[in-house]
Amino acid sequence: MSLWTGALILTALFAGVGITTVGPGGVFVTAALYQFTDLSSAAVAGTASATFVATGLVGSAAYVRSGELETGPVRETALILSGAGVAGALFGTRLNLLIGKQLFGGLLAAFLIGVAILLTYRETTGIEPGRILEGAPHLRWGLLTAVGGSVGTVGGLLGVGGPVVAVPTLVALGVPMLEAVAAAQVQSIFLSLFAAIGYWSAGAMDVSLAVIAGVPQLIGVVVGWRLAHRISPQWLRLALAVILAGIGAVILL
Repeated sequence: MSLWTGALILTALFAGVGITTVGPGGVFVTAALYQFTDLSSAAVAGTASATFVATGLVGSAAYVRSGELETGPVRETALILSGAGVAGALFGTRLNLLIGKQLFGGLLAAFLIGVAILLTYRETTGIEPGRILEGAPHLRWGLLTAVGGSVGTVGGLLGVGGPVVAVPTLVALGVPMLEAVAAAQVQSIFLSLFAAIGYWSAGAMDVSLAVIAGVPQLIGVVVGWRLAHRISPQWLRLALAVILAGIGAVILL
């Protein structure tokens, strides 16, 4: 096993933990594929998206077991996010096929640093989440559709999955942390599936690397789900923010 393969496996394991604890996690697999392989930007996104279908399935099953996906509002949130996310994912996939690897790297780095800033700001300011989604049903559905479509577009374009964007956004809108993570797992299944199909049809996917990154990522998903119910995720979110910013800086160099 090469050094780069070992690094990819360890990164994927860590990514899986992040996916089911705080949301931002799968993006580490995308960054690792970009840094450690010679895949094209489309193949990076397509390969990463393939792994997120499996993590979404396992993550959703875990949160069904712990009860977060048993309530009506969470299921409604997951359904709307998923429907809008599919449309966004297909659009994002098409956008990716039009850009080069250099632009892809710049967009990925900017995204990583942006998420890091968002996480750090939210943790250090102690801002209480809003209650925007508790308004009229049509407002709730409209906001969730907009969030789902936007998350799908970013996920399809960069191959970063759904939870990395959906969880911070949902929490900011007033959804409890574990419920936001649970809903995002469901969206990730559909978003990543349609993104993966789009990239597969364009010949932009490395199945062997998807398996190498996917298996340890699934292990991490189960570990992360258990941790999410046992520890406060505050310090983990801050650690993720630091690492995200560091990876983004390295990609820009």
